[in-house]
Amino acid sequence: MSAQPADDPRTGVVADGPPADQSRTGIVVITRNRRTSLLRTLDRLAGLPERPPVVVVDNGSTDGTAGAVRAKHPGVQLLTPGRNLAAAGRTYGAAALSTPYIAFSDDDSWWEPGALDRAADVLDTHPRLGLVAATTLVGPEATPDPLNEALRSSPLGQEPDLPGRSVLGFLACAAVVRRAAFLEVGGFHPLLGVGGEEQLLAIDLDTHGWGVAHCPGVVARHDPDVGPRPGRVARMRRNELLTAWLRRPLRQAVAQSARLALDSRDDPQARLALADAARRLPAALARRRRVPPRVERRIRLLEMSS
Repeated sequence: MSAQPADDPRTGVVADGPPADQSRTGIVVITRNRRTSLLRTLDRLAGLPERPPVVVVDNGSTDGTAGAVRAKHPGVQLLTPGRNLAAAGRTYGAAALSTPYIAFSDDDSWWEPGALDRAADVLDTHPRLGLVAATTLVGPEATPDPLNEALRSSPLGQEPDLPGRSVLGFLACAAVVRRAAFLEVGGFHPLLGVGGEEQLLAIDLDTHGWGVAHCPGVVARHDPDVGPRPGRVARMRRNELLTAWLRRPLRQAVAQSARLALDSRDDPQARLALADAARRLPAALARRRRVPPRVERRIRLLEMSS
């Protein structure tokens, strides 16, 4: 566990929160060239009973997104960094909020009424909890996302000071973080972009002593476009490999590289992932910080159970 500042919740000494009439949880939405979907999401978020402050990070849209947000949702704080920060835009947005907790939404997702209060209550009650991994319901039919079952059956079990089973993965648009913990570990890593970026954040939180737990009673809604987005499979495989080089023992990173190289002989997505990972490998090695054995054992346990 890293050194703890005087107002670190893990010490039991917590700085004063917002006044009772203000939301404890703000929302950060990242978007790029999905104006119609984003405006629908903002309509949903505006109707939440918690009245959360909302920050939109526009990752370099060229479809009039920024103007549409200003016109239709003037109460939303719009950040335009002028380039595509990808998943790291969530870190940029979280730094602009002052609420103790931050929920993430994508431009095609939102939160069920009351979910943010439930998440805040859980975070209030469990000071070591750094991230709430919520239940995700998909589409108009509210179909349970298959990830829900994986989270519910996590082999890491439930630690006595956490409200649910420990996990080392989650869906970004169905997560609520303790802002202090999220910023302490650096947020979403800028090297990974979007697609499987969640595991590295969970690993970093665990490494710093923060809990990551599945809380089934906190519910997010996700209504994605039909079918996978182009290149997503390759990005996810690339990021899995980069995560290994960033944090895991050398033998694990080399073994994972070899498996991806073997797959690339017959799989075009694996070839794309391997080539992109190779381009980013020098930057990954420069930022490499091997996790402690305790965390590596937890990663291996998850791998063996999958």
